Amino acid sequence: MALLSFLDREHAIARPGFSRWLVPPAAWAVNLSIGQVYAFSVFKIPLTQLIGNTHSAHGDWTQPSIAWIFSLAIAVLGISAALFGRWIERAGPRKAMFYAAVCFSAGFYIASVGVSLHQLWLIYLGYGVIGGIGLGLGYITPVATLIRWFPDYPGRATGIAMVGFGGGGMIGSPLAIQLMQHFHTTAAAGVSKTFLAMGTIYGVFMLFGALLIRLPAPGWQPDGCTPPSRNSTLISAHSVDLKDAPRTPQFWLLWLVICLNSIAGFGILEQASPMIQDLFGIGAVAAGGFVGLLSLFNMAGRFFWSTVSDFLGRKSTFLIFFAAGGALYWLLPYTSANHLNSMAGFVVVSGILISMYGGGFATIPAYAKDIFGPAQVGSIYGRLQTATSTAGILGPILINYSRQHQLAAGVSKHAAYQSILHGLVALLVLGLIANLSVAPVAERFWIRSGAEEPVKRFAAL
Repeated sequence: MALLSFLDREHAIARPGFSRWLVPPAAWAVNLSIGQVYAFSVFKIPLTQLIGNTHSAHGDWTQPSIAWIFSLAIAVLGISAALFGRWIERAGPRKAMFYAAVCFSAGFYIASVGVSLHQLWLIYLGYGVIGGIGLGLGYITPVATLIRWFPDYPGRATGIAMVGFGGGGMIGSPLAIQLMQHFHTTAAAGVSKTFLAMGTIYGVFMLFGALLIRLPAPGWQPDGCTPPSRNSTLISAHSVDLKDAPRTPQFWLLWLVICLNSIAGFGILEQASPMIQDLFGIGAVAAGGFVGLLSLFNMAGRFFWSTVSDFLGRKSTFLIFFAAGGALYWLLPYTSANHLNSMAGFVVVSGILISMYGGGFATIPAYAKDIFGPAQVGSIYGRLQTATSTAGILGPILINYSRQHQLAAGVSKHAAYQSILHGLVALLVLGLIANLSVAPVAERFWIRSGAEEPVKRFAAL
C-alpha cells in the first residue's frame, strides 16, 4: 500500500551521521509499552470481582481462569516471534513495530469489550492472542535491530533493548491501579475503561518508536569502538542457517535454558500481587507497589546481567542464575509471616530473583549470537522464543493450579506457597545441567555459501 510505504525497510535505513544512541529510545518506546504484561497481576483480583464489585460473587471468574490470559499472551509472544522472524528481517523494524502497536492496542480494546460483556473468551482473544502477537513483534524487533547497532557489545545491546520490556510493569502497575480507581463506580470496577485508556496510551508511544527506529546502512561499523580483550571457544567465527539450527543439540539446550529459567519467573510475576497479599495480608495498592518494584528489578537486571555477560560470558552468567537462583527460591518462603515475618526480606529476595529472570532474557540473544553467529541470529532467536511460550504457560499453571489444589485440600496459604517455591528449585537444577552441556556447534552446520556476514570475536564466555 503506497500510503504506508514509509514503513518499508528501505525507508528505515539511517543516513550518514545518524547517531546509534537515538535507537535505544525507539526501542524503549515499544518495550516500555509491551512490558505492561509484567504488571498483569494487578488485574487478577479485580477481574474476579466484576459481578460482586468489591468481592467475588457467584458467576465471577476464578484466579486460575484469569491466569490463562497472561499465559496466552506470553505463549503467543513466543509463537509469533518464531513465525514472523524471517518476515521481520525482510520487512524491517519500522513496519514490524507499527504492526506491533496496532495489535497490542487492539488487544486492549477487545479485552475491554470482553470485560463489559463478561465474556472471558474475548479477553483471551484480545489481550492473549491479538495482544500477544503485538508482544512478539514488539519484543524481538528492537533486539535484532540493536544488535546490529552495537556489534562491539552484543550483551549490552540486548540489555539496552530489554531494559524497557522489564521496566514496563513499573509504569503499567501504578498506571492501571490509578486508572481503575479513577473509573471505579458502585456499578463497575473500572477495568473495562482502564483497558481502553491503556490501549490508547500505549499505542501512541509505540507508534512514536516505530517512526524513530532506524537500521544501519549495509557495511556500517561503529567508529572508535574497541571491544574488550577476551576469548572463548564458544564464540563462533561462523554462522548457522535458520533451517539447520534446530538440528543442533545447542539449539535445544538453549531452548531448555530459556524455558527453565523463565518458568519460575513467570510464575512469580503472574501471581505477584495476590501472593504478597496472601503471605503478608497487605492491601491491593501496596501489592501494586510491590509489582512495580519487581519491574524495577526486572529492568535493572536486564541491563546489569547482560553487561556482565560481555565480560564473564553467557555460560558463566547463566551458571549464576541457576545456582544462586535455586538457593534463593528455597529461601523465599521462609521470609513469610509464618516464619521470619520479614516483608523486606521477601521483597529483596524476590527482586534479586526477578533481576536474574530478566537478565536471562536479555542475555539469551547474545548467547545465541555466540553459538550460531550473527548472520541469522534474529530469526534463530525468534524460534527460540517458543521456549518463552512454553514457560509462559507452565509457570502460571504450576503456581495457580498447585495453589488451588492445596488450598482445597486444607493446606494453609503459607504452606502451599512453600511447597510450590521449593518445587521450582528442581527446575533450576535441570537448567543448570542444560547450561553446562552447551558446547560449540559442529563444523558441518556452518554456512559455507559465502553469504554469511563477516564475524568478529567481540563477545566472550
